[in-house]
Amino acid sequence: MKCPFCGHNDDRVLDTRVQKEGSIRRRRECLECKARFTTLETLMVNFPMIVKKDGRREPFSKEKIFKGLQAACQKRPVSLSQLENVVEKISSWLINRGENEVAARLLGRKVMAELKQLDDVAYVRFASVYRTFKDVQEFVETLEEDEWMDQVDTSPQLTLPIVNTPQPAHPSTEKNQ
Repeated sequence: MKCPFCGHNDDRVLDTRVQKEGSIRRRRECLECKARFTTLETLMVNFPMIVKKDGRREPFSKEKIFKGLQAACQKRPVSLSQLENVVEKISSWLINRGENEVAARLLGRKVMAELKQLDDVAYVRFASVYRTFKDVQEFVETLEEDEWMDQVDTSPQLTLPIVNTPQPAHPSTEKNQ
């Protein structure tokens, strides 16, 4: 780290603290002029590009997701911290995918899945805006289909009962009889 006062390259760290948002604050002292200064280190994350329906690509925007969630949750009993948590969950999901590009359709489905867990009315609002429907009937059918798929995906695995069947006698015992 270069001293902001004398330009010397050597310093020592006096104190290190992790901030709430995950950044690291370090208090440093220049070994040349003994001046003290503070640095703030943050992690730079490269989000994937979002591929739109028409093929355009645009950078992922947490703010855009947050605004969409806010609009869907307007006048609903959902706090800002809950919305921020959903945005962070979606952001982590995107990063963990490890892809350079993600289809907007897939991102929209993830947002809808998170909203459905948060608030049913907000989910319906978001779905009605996110997807373009020809009429009310198509909207209802799509939501019912999504509900049915969620039930299929979340249902526990089928377990078969274990039936005790008599085992054949050991071959060596059969020969003796």
